[in-house]
Amino acid sequence: MSKHIRALVLLLFVASCGSTESTAPRNLENACDIVSERPHYLRAMRRTERRWGVPVPVQMATIHQESKFIGNARTPLRFTLGVIPMGRQSSAYGYSQALDGTWEEYKDKQDRRRAKRDDIDDATDFMGWYMDQTTKSLGISKSDARNQYLAYHEGRTGYSRGSYNAKPWLLTVSQRVQSRAQLYEGQLRSCRRL
Repeated sequence: MSKHIRALVLLLFVASCGSTESTAPRNLENACDIVSERPHYLRAMRRTERRWGVPVPVQMATIHQESKFIGNARTPLRFTLGVIPMGRQSSAYGYSQALDGTWEEYKDKQDRRRAKRDDIDDATDFMGWYMDQTTKSLGISKSDARNQYLAYHEGRTGYSRGSYNAKPWLLTVSQRVQSRAQLYEGQLRSCRRL
């Protein structure tokens, strides 16, 4: 192999290591397919489960709801007069759809200045940290995907005030997150990934 071809192959390999995955796994309905296609997702979630105690299926169901496993996911644009773009609906970004302020708090408190929302390792660690804090402050079990999701979406203050009760659509979404966590758990057990 010529020197130029080897250099090109090495360059492509290095470039692929640092890239954000901007597409979802092919089959989002099957946890075994997701982790077979992207085994690094499962490694990241297992590390988060060991560190923070948040079960892999709860992480997977939350990421599915927030970003559909798309690393550079953003909220939709807002438009004035139906055509003039006026920015995004929020600063949520990445796998975990963490807001700018909450992400900065995480980086400061965990001394993770280089953490990136479009990195699955950092995103799952963030979710574990956030859900661990939710358990400590609100007493919500880390395996309770429904209420962890409500607190994740509304913030802990909003959750404690019951703001989600005025949002029937969010209650429906949180129940879907719970159902998906249970589905993923059964699937991961059947393919012996849990």
